[in-house]
Amino acid sequence: MNHIHKVKPQETVLSLRQTYLDAMSCIASSVNVVTTDGPAGRGGVTVTAMSSVSADASPPVLLVCLHHLSRATEAIRENGAFCVNVLGEDQHELSNVFAGRGDEERFSPGTWTPMETGSPRLHKSLAAFDCRVSQCLLINSHFVVFGEVEDIFMGEPHPPLLYANRDYAKIC
Repeated sequence: MNHIHKVKPQETVLSLRQTYLDAMSCIASSVNVVTTDGPAGRGGVTVTAMSSVSADASPPVLLVCLHHLSRATEAIRENGAFCVNVLGEDQHELSNVFAGRGDEERFSPGTWTPMETGSPRLHKSLAAFDCRVSQCLLINSHFVVFGEVEDIFMGEPHPPLLYANRDYAKIC
């Protein structure tokens, strides 16, 4: 049986927020580690909010959504560059480290190489998009960061790491 939730005027903002989060958890997303390095320092964070904006632009443009209080967000904005590392299905532990669920120094696991912008690329990523920040928009608690893609790395093809229903998932 399908359940349709209609927000009633008396419902609180928190109720709408929770219903929104529950509904968004139904959407499977790729798991990415967004990294940066430069004058503001090295940083990185796990994100699922990443999307192509335009392949027709020259250069192509993508976006990532980053929490405004994240140290990585501040470094990305100040460095003016970032790399989106698309993770494979066997890289959930690395995702946890960059999501703040691990105590390890974030860049200790894995092998990293600087891309053209200086942002670190994970050697075993499925793909990596090296970007220059073109625009940042603050929308409530998150910055929408638009990046002009300067270089792309394509790794060995294998299934991506996904996140759905508040847990890691694999393509069956």
